[in-house]
Amino acid sequence: MKKIAIIPTLLTLGNAVCGFAAIAYAGKIGLADATAASDSYYLALSGWLIVVAMLFDSLDGYVARLARSTSKFGAELDSLCDAISFGAAPAFLLLRLGQDWEMPVVQQALAVIAVLYVICAVLRLARFNVDNSPDPASHKRFKGLPSPAAAGCLASLALLRGSQASHALMLDSPLLRDWLKLWTPLGALVVASLMVSRLSYPHLTKQLLRGRRHFSHLIRIIMAVCLLALLREWALLLVFWGYALTFPMRYALARGRRRLPQPAGLDDAWPR
Repeated sequence: MKKIAIIPTLLTLGNAVCGFAAIAYAGKIGLADATAASDSYYLALSGWLIVVAMLFDSLDGYVARLARSTSKFGAELDSLCDAISFGAAPAFLLLRLGQDWEMPVVQQALAVIAVLYVICAVLRLARFNVDNSPDPASHKRFKGLPSPAAAGCLASLALLRGSQASHALMLDSPLLRDWLKLWTPLGALVVASLMVSRLSYPHLTKQLLRGRRHFSHLIRIIMAVCLLALLREWALLLVFWGYALTFPMRYALARGRRRLPQPAGLDDAWPR
């Protein structure tokens, strides 16, 4: 390796820096001198840093394609940084999200789920490197849930618990807090399993942004961005979890329809 692309490499390293910062700030949650306000702040900040890492992860491939500098080195570096930002950081954040549980058995189960999440994320990234070419332009669909989307699912839960979104929508109820508390470990187990599955997931950014489209398509994208900016935490929750769960549900419904007995045709109803 004699030459590397500077800007795409810096963007990829920015992904790793955001992941490491998310771990560092999540480590401040639950300290002896911490307050409820500071815990909420660090929780939300860790979630936003994972989201920013996703932006760096998207930009490095886009810039590399513009500069025509995609390489094996860039693909390997991207996977190493993804293992930090979308593997270790969400798993550590999961442990912090589960501090409300006081039962030792639940704490041990959370630790096992966090370890399983890291393992599935690393296996997902290794399989991606083996099955795909270094050129990001060739990645139209994914086998299994992409690791950034899985990390976004956990980050959206951290953002919702650590921000004032529930207060703004008057949804700050014990029922909502209990639901988030229960769904966090279960959801992490679900997305970890989806990462190593063989389910097909589309590349949404390529489908939405590439090519020439009708003017109304641009208007819909602008309206979606405005809605995302307005609702923020709730919109991210719907986007990430909707993307993660929609395709397994469609696959399950399709298999269920195939197993149903087909009604006899009209030709079979009449004697020949």
